[in-house]
Amino acid sequence: MSKYFSLLLALVSVGAFAQSTNRDALDPKVTEVWDLKPKKITPSANNSDAPSDAIVLFDGKNLSNWASSNGGDAKWEVKDGAMTVVKGTGVIQTKQSFGDIQLHIEWRSPSVIEGEGQGRGNSGIFLQSRYELQVLDSYESVTYSNGQAGSIYKQHIPLVNACRKPGEWQTYDVIYTAPKFGESGRVISPAYITVLHNGVLIQNHVAINGGTQYKGLPIYEPHGKAPITLQDHGNPVSYRNIWVREL
Repeated sequence: MSKYFSLLLALVSVGAFAQSTNRDALDPKVTEVWDLKPKKITPSANNSDAPSDAIVLFDGKNLSNWASSNGGDAKWEVKDGAMTVVKGTGVIQTKQSFGDIQLHIEWRSPSVIEGEGQGRGNSGIFLQSRYELQVLDSYESVTYSNGQAGSIYKQHIPLVNACRKPGEWQTYDVIYTAPKFGESGRVISPAYITVLHNGVLIQNHVAINGGTQYKGLPIYEPHGKAPITLQDHGNPVSYRNIWVREL
């Protein structure tokens, strides 16, 4: 241990001791902050509807905030307040790009069970079009654990399996911090994600290791803000009540 570090540690220890022994003599106003007030918003009544400062990406009426990732209009079906994958129409993405966000999204795997593993109710939510939060019917279906519902695909296994039965609506509430890159493209800070599945914590501020890949290890490529994308994996998965808050 260096002499400088030892001296610094001693000074901090002395200061902490002095404050603890003389705390009654301190002025509490010294540690009060009055001039920086958080912005006032109106929260939702049921913790799933959008708060007043949210950007509503899908309200059950149309796909005006979405486009095909190949260009042109999004061609998924909108019916009964939900949008549903139409096989072969491709990935859709938000018209707006995002960085750090809070995301609320509800999804439903088909009630008619077809296939097993990755072929059963498969879709995905890609943050910044690169980092996949898996959507899958994992209620009573076996697949590789880092590819089941709630996984950061091929990277992080969910802490628990909180899936509801196929055909029932499920929720993801996500806190996502975008990666930061230096001028040379070097990763200064990786992306981080926290996920609650049906109100249960399944990803606890885990570091994303790079873009999610089907084959091979993840790697980072420098980028800025980017759309949220929803995957067409050939299964009629539905989504509703999608909103974000920029952080």
